Amino acid sequence: MRQIKKLLIANRGEIALRIHRACHEMGIKTVAVHSTADADAMHVRLADEAICIGPPQATDSYLNIPNIISAAEISGADAIHPGYGFLSENAKFAEIVELHNILFVGPKPEHIRVMGDKVEAKRTAGALGLPLVPGSDGAITDVEEAKKLAAEIGYPVLIKAAAGGGGRGMKVVPAEDQLETLMQQAGSEAKAAFGDDTVYMEKYLGNPRHIEFQIFGDGAGNAIHLGERDCSLQRRHQKVLEEAPSPVISAAERERMGGVVAKAMADMGYRGAGTIEFLWEDGEFYFIEMNTRLQVEHPVTEMITGLDLVREQIRVAEGHPLSVTQEDLEFRGHAIECRINAEDPRTFAPSPGLVKLFHAPGGMHVRVDSGLYQGYKVPPYYDSMIAKLIVYGRDREGCIRRLRRALEEFVIEGMKTTIPLHQALIDDPEFQRGEYTIKWLEAWLAEQAG
Repeated sequence: MRQIKKLLIANRGEIALRIHRACHEMGIKTVAVHSTADADAMHVRLADEAICIGPPQATDSYLNIPNIISAAEISGADAIHPGYGFLSENAKFAEIVELHNILFVGPKPEHIRVMGDKVEAKRTAGALGLPLVPGSDGAITDVEEAKKLAAEIGYPVLIKAAAGGGGRGMKVVPAEDQLETLMQQAGSEAKAAFGDDTVYMEKYLGNPRHIEFQIFGDGAGNAIHLGERDCSLQRRHQKVLEEAPSPVISAAERERMGGVVAKAMADMGYRGAGTIEFLWEDGEFYFIEMNTRLQVEHPVTEMITGLDLVREQIRVAEGHPLSVTQEDLEFRGHAIECRINAEDPRTFAPSPGLVKLFHAPGGMHVRVDSGLYQGYKVPPYYDSMIAKLIVYGRDREGCIRRLRRALEEFVIEGMKTTIPLHQALIDDPEFQRGEYTIKWLEAWLAEQAG
């Protein structure tokens, strides 16, 4: 067991600030690394030490492993937290961190590697007893074999990049006569985006929900689940709004499926935070992937469980057992998170710039995770998410009412934001009834634009 005294945050923006806050509450000093574009960022201002690791481009700074390791050694940091995105699911980075006798606040490198390859992840998940979408056992290369498998599964089928994400290298094949062409297109897209043209096949689910389970393991064979989040409101495979619990999952389903994922992670010997993502349709769960890191939407889980997930990550990295048992956990109330992006709410064109006025909403059970402040200049080089508004209520209806009030209070001037989008979204009767799927938001946006 090792006590962390100084932790380097290998990230930026609101997640870097979130990690800094957890560290300071635990008496741990922080080291912020930053690009030249982020010299005035809030997490850089608040950290105990700050080290510039390169120019604005992420490849030269936040993805520059030698520079990050050098910053850890110069500052004497004994741990590194990768946040999400950037190097958070890079097994090589996790290995290098550990080779330098620095604690990696995340899973074991071998688990990052296995779950980072979607074909291997699916194979592993099946062996661990997780329900799978019918499809190929591994990569598909031969067109005739692909046609035979597709006929068995039934059209439409989905061709997906093994190393991919964000919808790239993904093609829906409606009929056999288009299979060969779309396989080639998916492989070419995957090669261009990820440097790997490996693809696999799955049954295409017509109109599912995206439901994920938060899990935590201690690395020694113990694991718990922290309930589910509904992340079905997506645009171009990017999540827009998340809520916990899901409006369609019963307590019995939660207990059953949560038990399945917790047992799988215990059997795997998983360490730290992870998320098992499923498609859910007609009462059935189908594993799609696992994220071996903290999720953007982790605050909704914190709201309904009262557990600080970053604190828990740090404790597990130090070698402590999990701070709660499954029996200890109680799921109370309802939470919703809105991702606030610096984008035109109608066209979604990026809108970085100077923050001329910033006023965060407040009041009971209202949380804003953001690195914004008045006078800060949002750089154009990174993801457009600039804030997360998380609201809690005793029930879903009360949560939506509180969220409406909080969105009315939220002021960000100097750039266009997606606040108006969220205001319109939560007033839609179908959203209020919880009647949506992963296809619903794009259809709703098309209707609004029309």
